[in-house]
Amino acid sequence: MTTPFVHVENVAKRWNGQLGVENVSLSIPRGSFVALLGPSGCGKSTTLRLLSGLELPDEGRISIDGRDVTTAAPSDRNLSMVFQSYALFPHLNVAENVVFGLKVRRVAAAERREKLRRALEITGLLGYENRKPGELSGGQRQRVALARAIVANQPLCLMDEPLSNLDAKLRASVRKDIKKLQVDLGITVVYVTHDQTEAMSMADMVVLMKDGHIQQIGAPEDLYYRPANTFVAEFVGSPPMALIEGAALPGFEGVSLIGLRAENVHVTGPGQGRLRCQVSECEFLGSETFIGLTHPSATGLTVSMPGLKTIPAGQSLDIGFADEHLHFFDASGRRTETRPPRPAE
Repeated sequence: MTTPFVHVENVAKRWNGQLGVENVSLSIPRGSFVALLGPSGCGKSTTLRLLSGLELPDEGRISIDGRDVTTAAPSDRNLSMVFQSYALFPHLNVAENVVFGLKVRRVAAAERREKLRRALEITGLLGYENRKPGELSGGQRQRVALARAIVANQPLCLMDEPLSNLDAKLRASVRKDIKKLQVDLGITVVYVTHDQTEAMSMADMVVLMKDGHIQQIGAPEDLYYRPANTFVAEFVGSPPMALIEGAALPGFEGVSLIGLRAENVHVTGPGQGRLRCQVSECEFLGSETFIGLTHPSATGLTVSMPGLKTIPAGQSLDIGFADEHLHFFDASGRRTETRPPRPAE
């Protein structure tokens, strides 16, 4: 069995009795892109700070590249960090910001110049060497922070919501840059985000957290197609998975909750569907329209229809779906693979 590059074992962190994270265990392969995903306050940034050495765990063990770093200083962990706030020196130009760490470590001038040139080339910043951060756009400043991480030439890079200060279009562009950099450089990235689009589009492995605990670890498609519990089902996906009380569907009375994705729902003729719902809203997205539905025994019901559709709020719609697309959850919200037996005819 291959030894993980980063290994976190039963780590916990608390402040004055208040939970930060509890029983966090992770095994991260070398060269992978891992997203720590979850809502505000879930523990993802605390986990990143524990990996970086900015916080020390109350319990558990952390190793990087086979070396125990549980109590090691950040400078002894062979990693770089990219922050949400860019953390650039406003009085230094781009080149000086990028090589600042190399100068502190007394790297030779010739080596600094070569690493600077390569980092600026990779990040598309050649020609911007003499500009100050105040003369750059948000996307360019984030690229400077990335260039600084590149010249550090560390095998592990930790990123704490680096795109949250950018507008939507720029986020999409820089997202592609970061993923390409990670692949080209072959580094291991641990990336904190509350944005599921970032996590699902960039990561090889997603770690979804809630209230200081890990809810599910897996490839993006695992969380989408096989959510471990109802929290994962409702957090991952846009629109999120709908949840229907089993008692509302004939033959599924023994199931607590049933999950259903919007793409697996279709509109039927009157009286031909499995549920009769009322339209609550229509959200036009260009290639498709999401029709929000309400039903007394369901939450989050949505049907996806191609092109532009305008259906008045309050109008009744009958919907259908195949059994093979249903997800089953027990009373505690955990996924269960057990399908209820069909009643005798």
